[in-house]
Amino acid sequence: MFTNIEQCVEFLTSLKKGSSTSIPLEVVTSLLHEFGDPQHTFKTIHLAGSNGKGSTLNALKEILKYSQVEKVGCFVSPHLERINERITISDKQITDEQFLLYVNKVFAAIDEKDGVYPSFFEIMTIVAFLYFADEKVDVALIETGIGGKLDSTNVIDPVISIITTISLEHTAILGDTYDEIAYQKGGIIKENRPVVTTVENEDAIEVLRKIAEEKHAPIAIFNEDFTATKVTQKEHTQMFNYSKGDYAINDVELLMAGPHQINNASLAITTALLLKDAGYFDITEEAIRKALKEAKWAGRFEEYGHLIVIDGAHNPEGTEALIATLKAKYPTREYDFIYAALQDKDHLKSIKMMAEVAASMTFTQISMPNAAPAAELAALSQHHHTYFDADWECVVKRAVEEKEDEHVLVITGSLYFISEVRAFLNNKVKQ
Repeated sequence: MFTNIEQCVEFLTSLKKGSSTSIPLEVVTSLLHEFGDPQHTFKTIHLAGSNGKGSTLNALKEILKYSQVEKVGCFVSPHLERINERITISDKQITDEQFLLYVNKVFAAIDEKDGVYPSFFEIMTIVAFLYFADEKVDVALIETGIGGKLDSTNVIDPVISIITTISLEHTAILGDTYDEIAYQKGGIIKENRPVVTTVENEDAIEVLRKIAEEKHAPIAIFNEDFTATKVTQKEHTQMFNYSKGDYAINDVELLMAGPHQINNASLAITTALLLKDAGYFDITEEAIRKALKEAKWAGRFEEYGHLIVIDGAHNPEGTEALIATLKAKYPTREYDFIYAALQDKDHLKSIKMMAEVAASMTFTQISMPNAAPAAELAALSQHHHTYFDADWECVVKRAVEEKEDEHVLVITGSLYFISEVRAFLNNKVKQ
């Protein structure tokens, strides 16, 4: 039994893969059944996708908050600073005491059952569902970990499923084509439950459409069933028009930066309208406007000090969105990139995209077993101003101190890297 949060987290993170040889979904299903299936005692909305899950979830959470929904649970990953960030109710993180209580409950059930520990993410999933059930949330927004079909969160019967984007990542687990990955992500689509998506790849869309048809699940597809079009860029926000059938809302002000965030916001609006149509919650236009004007997601085009941007663009699609955002917000500036990532990503494609717009590129690495070495990343760059240094703190500190006034310093890559940088900058830079 754990009485100390630090020791508890240390043990949990040592269980990255767990000791169970069963499919994650089966492990979680079995353990949750021991607790009386708490995941079926509250409404859920399930989110899968390669990019945009967090931003979409956060935008929807804000819409629900401004629609006077009292208890909105959120289960997200990864965390940036504290493990408690992964499990929240109406913006309040699970406390250390509550977290220890539920982890100890889960461990006791495991020891009584067979003593075989599931993975870190599987335990976190169970803890979240137990907590949300006990706190009687009105609705919980649940992010998948990887994929969807076999993901440990796929034990719920959501009132709506959301699939954001699909890119070629985690190919060893999910498959190496868009339709194979779409099949896995589409595993969260449930019988007679609506699904909303901004997936753009035609092969992936066809797979999702087929799954939805087989499940008799109404599907709403971006640019077919609902649209969102940017109107103008303001200093701190962007404006867009949204429409779905006969419903339209114009000049929506969005705090989140970048064209891709308009897509994410449109997913949140569409989901909110479906919730309203089903009679779950009273969603108003005023709530939508207020929510999107304020919604922001840490570590995603987050600005620090003067022209310093951090962004967890952890795959080529994320890098593409980051560059589009930079061009939209700072079209006349030059960009100095700092990049660190894990080994399981398509670095070459991301690096090539950054090199096309960069004034300089510096590569570094974080203290993780699967971190991509800075020298190897630098070797992939053809940019004439390429540098590398394995000490990320020295790299960031030097870059901030020596930053050219009119350049944008862009710190990007793995969200694990961004979490470290964010804590560092919170101490050093942010006013």
